[in-house]
Amino acid sequence: MLLSSAILLTVVATGLLLWLPRVRRSVTWRAMTTPLASIIGSGFLVLGPILDAQYGRYAPLVMAALCIGAYLYGAAIRYNMVTIDAVHRESQRLVRQLDTLASWSLGFAYIVSVAYYLNLFGAFGVSLTAANDPLNARLLTTAVFAVILFVGWTRGFRSLERMEYVSVGAKLAIIAGLLLGLAVYFGDRLSTGSLIFNAAELSGWPAITLAFGLIVTVQGFETSRYLGATYDRAVRLRSMKWAQWVSTAIYMTYVLLLAYVFERGELKLSETAIVGMMVVVAPILPVLLVAAALAAQFSAAVADTSGSGGLVAELSDNRVSPRMAYLVLGVVGLLLTWAADIFEIISYASRAFAIYYALQALIAALTAWRRRDIWRCLGFGALAVLGALIIVFGQPVEG
Repeated sequence: MLLSSAILLTVVATGLLLWLPRVRRSVTWRAMTTPLASIIGSGFLVLGPILDAQYGRYAPLVMAALCIGAYLYGAAIRYNMVTIDAVHRESQRLVRQLDTLASWSLGFAYIVSVAYYLNLFGAFGVSLTAANDPLNARLLTTAVFAVILFVGWTRGFRSLERMEYVSVGAKLAIIAGLLLGLAVYFGDRLSTGSLIFNAAELSGWPAITLAFGLIVTVQGFETSRYLGATYDRAVRLRSMKWAQWVSTAIYMTYVLLLAYVFERGELKLSETAIVGMMVVVAPILPVLLVAAALAAQFSAAVADTSGSGGLVAELSDNRVSPRMAYLVLGVVGLLLTWAADIFEIISYASRAFAIYYALQALIAALTAWRRRDIWRCLGFGALAVLGALIIVFGQPVEG
């Protein structure tokens, strides 16, 4: 009871801190909320149990590798934001063609990611009810798809998009409470010498290909690039970098505290595993996590649905309207919902975003080559190759 009270107090205090006028008026912080909404949204909920169950004692190392990989792809995108306008005129055509192709791939990735978000919404929505089974989760997902598509088709998303700041603040506040609970639980285990160091279930190439399939869980930083209508380039660059730093600190703390406190038999691998695992930490945490999950998935799905429609309309010179893009998104999302499980959708989404990241890295490598920046060219070229490997070899978790 005392720990639950402390967790609730931490959640409230963090929420109030983030709602202070000085914080809300910070231009950089407001710009950071968009990438943070994606980076520590869905991935945060599913990634800890997956890494713990599959990689055991090495889970923090895999988490670090995912964060470093994401940061390097972010560096390629930031390099493109700074340099594309300065590329020699004769090389602009190829760069622009590749950038257009990358934008189309991002629009497709958004379509898959919305299915990912809303399937998690469905799973968490029924997780604490008597209707907790895959069929009811899919039915709830289908219903939310219908609501989002109806709103987008008839009224647009402007009113729903205002939820983003509130959603991010609530999510960060609940994460602060979760980390406090895990820190206390970890400290108790440490003080009694009962930390647990599970062996990895996977090793070698299967362990690598599974990590390839998880890149979507640290995705979202690229959204800073597309906020040019609201923020200047310096703010967007800073917001992407800082969002990645903050999310990396949160992810690493979370996985370090989670990886050494549960026995192998306690790790039931499912999309909502974190809810069951947190019951033993503090009774209040499952309810808070479900609330955070529902807010995070809904706001992220709205953001990516809106982003996909706008991007497709722009790239097609309005030959394809946002409403038609929403319809395609809904059809594809519902097909994925009823034909694949959440871990397969995570893998598909990872591959979709890997296409975008590989193309951005290739653009950066070509630009660096033109500017005779050989070391950056080699580094970005290696990232493009890594993206290609993720596309070809990324594998889903076997739940």
